[in-house]
Amino acid sequence: MNINVSQILDFVKAEDLKAYEQDLANYQQALQKKTGVGSEFLGWINLPVSVKDEIITTVKDDVRRLAPDIDVFVVIGIGGSYLGARAVNEALKHSFDQLIPEKKPVILYAGNNISEDYLVDLMEVLDQKDYALTVISKSGTTTEPAIAFRLLRDHLEQKYGKTNARKRIIAITDKEKGALRQLTKQEGYSSYVVPDDVGGRYSVLTPVGLLPLAMGGANIEELLKGAADMREHLNMTNTLEDNEAFMYAAARNALYHKKKSTEIMVAFEPQLQYFTEWWKQLYGESEGKEGKGIFPASVSFTTDLHSLGQYIQDGERILFETVVHVDNPKRKMQVPDDGHNLDKLNYLAGKNIHSINHKAETGTILAHVDGGIPVIQLSIPEINEYYLGQLIFFFEYACALSGYLLGVNPFDQPGVEAYKNNMFALLSKPGYEEQTEQIMKKIAEQSK
Repeated sequence: MNINVSQILDFVKAEDLKAYEQDLANYQQALQKKTGVGSEFLGWINLPVSVKDEIITTVKDDVRRLAPDIDVFVVIGIGGSYLGARAVNEALKHSFDQLIPEKKPVILYAGNNISEDYLVDLMEVLDQKDYALTVISKSGTTTEPAIAFRLLRDHLEQKYGKTNARKRIIAITDKEKGALRQLTKQEGYSSYVVPDDVGGRYSVLTPVGLLPLAMGGANIEELLKGAADMREHLNMTNTLEDNEAFMYAAARNALYHKKKSTEIMVAFEPQLQYFTEWWKQLYGESEGKEGKGIFPASVSFTTDLHSLGQYIQDGERILFETVVHVDNPKRKMQVPDDGHNLDKLNYLAGKNIHSINHKAETGTILAHVDGGIPVIQLSIPEINEYYLGQLIFFFEYACALSGYLLGVNPFDQPGVEAYKNNMFALLSKPGYEEQTEQIMKKIAEQSK
């Protein structure tokens, strides 16, 4: 993986980036020695090399036990409890794997919304399919996954009987405490531990991500190897020229101080759509606090060039882009020659689709830079487990450094509780009686 910041140098100076180098080296030391703010949540730093062999073995055993006999594996979780796994699974899978009969099991997701229609649709599918599930929650009481698990557990028990249903449920939760751990002990579910020192958005290299990924067919050893190699590289280099995470963190913060307050993550490969969703949570939840932070957005080009392209090219100049470039496709296809040439495309005959996509990418970057949009480019050779592992650890490491540069704790998320408290009050949850009274008065006043 490499980084190119040449397309931002019309907007920030090289010395602006260099000015961050010593602070970044200090923050790197704070990460390595676990002395910085939020250090109690730095377990992810060593995950690529600290995941125990027995965890890998147990994950593979669970896949061998369940996968041959099921059509669907449901992953119940929200935020970091499912986005990392979905990001990698979606990047690696066949674009139309649900239509390939021999591809089993299909990975489906629940507990990431409170849509009644979505859940009813899911139940209708699961009525016709053999399935198992994993439920991922430290507490077991987070509203969205808790509702989904209650419904699906009941569905499993009715479909297979209580004893057989237990064999189809894997819990990933706290080691000792919480409602889900209590239920797991009570029912005897297979289970994995969410480490206490790893926050949800940094948890993809724990069983939170590894089990769903292995169930989807990913090579989790290669994912960890890619992350481990990136970890070693980033830990051993401490200059902007040699450390891509230093450069990315410096570039983002330098642009932020030039009033570029929105970062758009750009993928020219649709397989990376959910990877950009994972990135949005990682950076939005890590940096958006204390009235600070770069707003993370994402687009899938060339598709979104026909919807958001106009705004990006000519709209308010508060944006910068980070483009994830992929050197090589997994497969090859050329544009055929057409004797009639009514579509006027014969000038493309014989060219690979990927090379055309690259020209679209280059042309877009040039147009956006000319239009006042700085562009950071990240490149990987291809989309596979190894390079996705590199990207995951790179973005996590750079996020921690960037948050420290911004002056915030990149490992907490105090603002997440605000909507929950209002929702609980509106639902008359026991213990929220005072808040319920207050919020109902506020709603009444607003409706006058």
